[in-house]
Amino acid sequence: MEIDLLFKIAAIGILVAVLNQVLSRAGRDEQAMMTTLTGVVIVLMMVVKQISVLFDTVRTTFGL
Repeated sequence: MEIDLLFKIAAIGILVAVLNQVLSRAGRDEQAMMTTLTGVVIVLMMVVKQISVLFDTVRTTFGL
């Protein structure tokens, strides 16, 4: 696994947490929730791509 992926996920997490706090303090709870949800979806898409690569590697390794 690449270390860059971990840094990207951490950066997205920090950015989403800051935006969530700012929006919550401003009284925009719905937008804060949507920001959090968007961050989770982006990270899940990144992880799913890596899982796909893992399955392809396993499939190639075992000749399936």
